Amino acid sequence: MDPLSCAELSTREVNAALAALPDGASARIVEPWGRHNLAVGLTNRIAVGIEGNAGYYIGGLCDGPDITVDGFVGWSVGENLMSGSVRIRGNASECAGASAHGGTIVIHGDASSRAGISLKGGTVLVGGDVGHMSGFMAQAGVLLVGGDAGDALGDSLYETVIYVAGRIASLGSDARIEELTADDVLTVKQLAEYAGFDHIDPENVKRVASARQLYNFDALKDQRY
Repeated sequence: MDPLSCAELSTREVNAALAALPDGASARIVEPWGRHNLAVGLTNRIAVGIEGNAGYYIGGLCDGPDITVDGFVGWSVGENLMSGSVRIRGNASECAGASAHGGTIVIHGDASSRAGISLKGGTVLVGGDVGHMSGFMAQAGVLLVGGDAGDALGDSLYETVIYVAGRIASLGSDARIEELTADDVLTVKQLAEYAGFDHIDPENVKRVASARQLYNFDALKDQRY
């Protein structure tokens, strides 16, 4: 199909055109110029290329498509992703992959604060650094960081596992570093290969998981009478 130009079409028109495509089709979005909410709510298995920088919620609420952005993106890329993939060939702003239930989000550059917040089964792969509070209240899935992680990594973590190749500024509440297993090394190797991150050594990452001390709240703990 002809390229979908954001200079000529509204966001609603672009997304409607994408939603009407049959499985296996492909489309290009040109002149995005930071437009928000592109390629959201798609349930067809199509390939979408966005040629340039885009705004908030790119690829959000999707269940099937494979989306590639040749540029930077704003807040909450791949928010609530169910299946499919979103690949960013640049940096991402806050809350990348928020509440993603499935699928894979690949960010070749850096991600800002709260990457993978409330992750519910999706996979978030970041080639560079992530900001503070990344993995906050992440419940299931995997967060792989190819660079450094900011403060309070994995705060209130549940069953998500976080792998960090670089330095960790500090861990959040109830997060701890655990020993790598052979399965962890294999997992990191496969994820890094999928993402195209050849700078990550799977045998030299840090595994961050929950200490499971916050699962049951005890209102009377440490009280004195």
